[in-house]
Amino acid sequence: MKSLFKNIIAVLAIGLASMTASAQSAKYKCMLQMNSYSGEGAYIVVSLINPKGQYEKTLYVMGDDRKWYKSLKEWHKSQIKMPENISAVTGASANGGDRSVTTLELDESKVNKGYKIRFESAVEDQKYYTTDAEIPLTTDGLSQKTEGKGYIKFVKLSKVE
Repeated sequence: MKSLFKNIIAVLAIGLASMTASAQSAKYKCMLQMNSYSGEGAYIVVSLINPKGQYEKTLYVMGDDRKWYKSLKEWHKSQIKMPENISAVTGASANGGDRSVTTLELDESKVNKGYKIRFESAVEDQKYYTTDAEIPLTTDGLSQKTEGKGYIKFVKLSKVE
């Protein structure tokens, strides 16, 4: 009986170890270059989008005044449905021409599985971009420079070793 119990514990430990290994995260340095524009600083939210095109997780928010979060319309809708504690992933907004560098933590088990990283942006009294930039969460996508469509000039990710 002791032997059976030890075998069950060993199997459970191996299973837990493999689940932990498959859900490991990796850190990526995210360099974001803004286009030159006049006006207030841009609020930008970086989100993990699942293969069905739905918001799954907030990775980073540029802009820490919560009263402006509703200007990030699509992301804000997802926050109303599934509120997240984002206080650990917020920073300053980005002005025209600025360069910002931050670190994103990505779940490696989602790479090459149809996920995307979306950069949604808004500037007070100016145009809103649901998808200012979008990076496929693929091996190639994570190594490419991605051009923006609005306030973002480009985004470049590089894995932190």
